Amino acid sequence: MTTAHPAPGPDVSVVVIVHNDAERLPRAVRSVLAQSLRNLEVIIVDDCSTDGTFAAAERLAAADPRVRLIRLPVNSGGCGAPRNAGIDAARAPRLMFLDSDDELPYHACKSLLLTAEETGADLVTGEVTRLFEESGTTGLWYPELFEDVRVVHGIRSAPEFFLDHLSTNKLYRADFLARHALRFPEDMHYEDQLFTARALTLARTFAVVPWPVYTWRLAADPATLSISSSRHKLRNAVDRIKAARLIDAFLEESGNAALRPAKDEKFLRHDFRLYLGDLPFRDPEWIAGFAAAVTPYLAEIAPEALAAMPREQQICQFLLCAGRYEEAAECARTLDRPRLAPRHVVRDAGRMYWGPALPRDAEEAAGLDITSWRLDDQPFAAGPLRHEVAGIDADGPLLRIRLRTHDPALLLTAPGAVTAELRIATTGEPLAVPFAYEPAAPGEDGDPACRTAEAVLDPRRIPLGPKGFRGRRHPVVVLERLGLTRSDPLLAPAGLTPLRARIPRRGPLAAHTVRVACEGHGAGRLELSWRRAGALGRAEAAAGKAEPVRRGLQRLTRRVTGPRIKALTYHELQKLPVDDGLVVFEALEGRGYADSPRAIHEELQRRGLPLRAVWSYAGNRSSYPEGLPLVRRGSWEYVHALARARYWVDSHGFPPLYDKRPATRYLQTWHGQAFKHMGFDVPELRLANAERQRRHRETIARWDALIAPSEEFERTFVRANGYEGELLRTGLPRNDDLVRWEDPARRERAAATRERLQIPDGRRVLLYAPTFRDGARGSGDSVRADLAELVRSLGEDWTIVVRPHYYERYTVPRELGHAVRDGREFPDLNDLLLASDALLTDYSSLMFDYANLGRPILFFTDDYEHYRATARGTYYDLPDIAPGPMLTTTGELIAALRDLKAVQEEWAGAYARFRERFNPHETGRSSEAVVDLFFGAAAPRAGAGGGPR
Repeated sequence: MTTAHPAPGPDVSVVVIVHNDAERLPRAVRSVLAQSLRNLEVIIVDDCSTDGTFAAAERLAAADPRVRLIRLPVNSGGCGAPRNAGIDAARAPRLMFLDSDDELPYHACKSLLLTAEETGADLVTGEVTRLFEESGTTGLWYPELFEDVRVVHGIRSAPEFFLDHLSTNKLYRADFLARHALRFPEDMHYEDQLFTARALTLARTFAVVPWPVYTWRLAADPATLSISSSRHKLRNAVDRIKAARLIDAFLEESGNAALRPAKDEKFLRHDFRLYLGDLPFRDPEWIAGFAAAVTPYLAEIAPEALAAMPREQQICQFLLCAGRYEEAAECARTLDRPRLAPRHVVRDAGRMYWGPALPRDAEEAAGLDITSWRLDDQPFAAGPLRHEVAGIDADGPLLRIRLRTHDPALLLTAPGAVTAELRIATTGEPLAVPFAYEPAAPGEDGDPACRTAEAVLDPRRIPLGPKGFRGRRHPVVVLERLGLTRSDPLLAPAGLTPLRARIPRRGPLAAHTVRVACEGHGAGRLELSWRRAGALGRAEAAAGKAEPVRRGLQRLTRRVTGPRIKALTYHELQKLPVDDGLVVFEALEGRGYADSPRAIHEELQRRGLPLRAVWSYAGNRSSYPEGLPLVRRGSWEYVHALARARYWVDSHGFPPLYDKRPATRYLQTWHGQAFKHMGFDVPELRLANAERQRRHRETIARWDALIAPSEEFERTFVRANGYEGELLRTGLPRNDDLVRWEDPARRERAAATRERLQIPDGRRVLLYAPTFRDGARGSGDSVRADLAELVRSLGEDWTIVVRPHYYERYTVPRELGHAVRDGREFPDLNDLLLASDALLTDYSSLMFDYANLGRPILFFTDDYEHYRATARGTYYDLPDIAPGPMLTTTGELIAALRDLKAVQEEWAGAYARFRERFNPHETGRSSEAVVDLFFGAAAPRAGAGGGPR
């Protein structure tokens, strides 16, 4: 006789709450049922819906036995009651929550469960992907919190996790919730903030994982906004403040009052900041109501929390609490936008204040002081300006836009004429509308820091592309002075009455309607919106209401114009004869006229060869020489050029979609030597499926020749990618500039770069060029040196040029603009290398190139052990090869820069060995050697049939 054992229960319960959301509920539930973890249950809690939601839930339950259904007898009006009902019904030892308009990624449950079992943590929290449905773009929720797998022993050791206040991106132990009687409040919104704060505070340990475990979908339709997106309702703000007060009470009662400053900083940085950003788009009555609700609570905020906020947020808070609502709304547009100026500033006794008048008392002076911004020391190309629309008049089909530019830093009054134009683009080249500021500094109220102008925009002249255009664009103001160019947004009044015009049919294009209004969020830019008119417009409108039809139209468009049809066309074009004189160049995947392809192209030009160069670009065209033939990367012209060209030359890789015909010769210059693992040495590729590995091998096999700057490059990069073709052991052509930096032409280039960066006379330049961190791209985490401390100590002697990797983001803070420059406007890094006096990097292969200059190299490596352990891996132990000191604190960096000569002397031997090992072929003539070897008979030198040198 055998004993029957009960079937094991689910490992995870997922509570899905829903109210009147019949259309989206199945998508959410399917994202759970399709999880890689199969042994789970779905508990749908219907908060007494009045549409077809309950019927949809019943169908889901009938289709899969893992789905259970609960229906509340009356609607609770929030999320607390249905989630509590789900907690009570859950059978699994661990549970998580899902809203009906969101989804779980495929491995969310399994990866969280495995981490929970491995760590024994009371809860596990993971990254959230925010999906903006209107644009289809995504972003991560506070990625700096989720950089790696870690176990946190109580929130006191990591109070920054108060920012992680969502309840839905976490897996909880059921017995942990029961032991602490953790429930959601049921009489308010933002109930998850209190629940999560209590859970994080009471947890003995919680684990963190760096991968997305929740997809938060932000709806485009205003009718379906979530509670958190409905900030236009005052109750929304009142409930946030109520939640904050309840958290304060809990911290006090539980003996955790010391955590209050960290929680206050979270409130200011997240909750309060959201409403401040909305102020320009709220009416005075709403702002007054919000101020009445929030001002008493702000008076209780810990001073250290307020001090941690950006200065413009502190000013905005001060103005709001002082009842100066219009000024607070004006200030709110500058939040997180350091290049956006205040309308007015006043100077007095060496101090500078926000606003049009001197402060009336000491409190106001402290609240509005902006002396630390050093506006009078800002460079033209990056200092703050504020361009506003003073009014728009429709003159037939024309738009007469009256502009007002506020220039409190007096950038436009410096010597040199300023040219100005309004630019706007849809899918092709921008339309540029020149305009002139009125002479002699008039402006409103006689303010010399304000200038006015009028620009006449004809929407009919804006190129709409071969398929027409449907979407939104924002004009920018482009100013140029003494060769320096800047581009800035054009702000519109929030109350601007929208204008509409019809653009008639042009050639094969359908007619369009264009709407001119103020962008309803962010800084509030002037916005033009296009829609197709006529029958096509009506079809698009119908498709917008019918999701399946809209998706069908998108699929049809992709089939007609997408990569697949272009690949087929490419193969047909290859039947045509090869164009023996055509060379297609591409650098940095089209990001600019740069790198070794530039050096090779210039060598071909010097020889005057009968070869025609076409360059690929992907976005900004400003770095390319005037008159150089360009094709947009991925366009039909690009496809045609690749199919017909005799030569391909690039630094990263032409799209693998396009096979190379046998008659085409492909030169891969690559963009540097390898410090980090590459190719099949990277675990992601080494452990990938056979198909992905096959595609990578085929991509490499297209190369006919590869430039090898050293034996180390052959040992690492060449081997790791399985490359077996011809090697050009010449050194990198782009490094010719660095080896021969003393030539007059290179000195002039360095001087021009310093002038463009507006480096003050007598200042030395430190180029700070860190590489990205795997798993944290776009997080800003690679900029690790404390630039504020560096500027305080050395800002009068050094200017720091920050050039992060193009995967990374960085914005120069307002208070550092006088001594820090953004180097991303220079596609060709050689401009910055030549202009610099020293390099600060971490693990970037830029170290190999910079050594050709013979100038000091410093390494900021405070995360070296972590980087080695968690990143893709490195070919070298940096301490074994470094040609300069590895520094772990900003204080050490400051000391090194103060005595750079001593550093050079100490590291001279290591520097020489580094150059000998990694730059043996760098002679300053690499471009010539590459042209001789690769282009052969097509590239004779001067005196051998070539043009003059």
